[in-house]
Amino acid sequence: MSTLEWSEALALELPAMDDTHREFVQLLAAVEGAGDAALQAAWSDLTTHTDAHFGQEDRWMRDTGFTSTNCHTTQHQVVLQVMREGLRRGEVGQLDVIRQMAHELAGWFPVHAQSMDAALALHLRSVGFDFATGRAALAPAGPAGGIQGCGSGACSPSPIPAACAPEPAPESAPA
Repeated sequence: MSTLEWSEALALELPAMDDTHREFVQLLAAVEGAGDAALQAAWSDLTTHTDAHFGQEDRWMRDTGFTSTNCHTTQHQVVLQVMREGLRRGEVGQLDVIRQMAHELAGWFPVHAQSMDAALALHLRSVGFDFATGRAALAPAGPAGGIQGCGSGACSPSPIPAACAPEPAPESAPA
């Protein structure tokens, strides 16, 4: 049995997103259920799907006012980098690494879908995004330069929002 199963808690009520997410869950279940001989191929299928899945979401974000510096896109890049490392590890027989990555993805995905993807779904609805044409009916609300950083109320349109910037180092006292 897979550690992640599709449920209505993952549904975002946007068929294009929900269908892709269902496929992700199914492919992840195939990885988790694969024997050693089939594991590398199942992981490769999941990685290929995830690359296309994230690429599509990244295009939707870019085309509707999010920028490439937002944390949603950054998270996609990091997860794909880790998955590709799993492919390399699997090629040299380190199947335990793939199994651990699959386990971690099963925990990560619901949080990602229910937070970042849910926010994207809300944004796409707010701009009247048409999945068939790839166009928004309305201009995106928000800063003219797009949404950067984490996109939360604590962040601003600047490249490194003040709320997200590291604290300055304390001044040292004279000796």
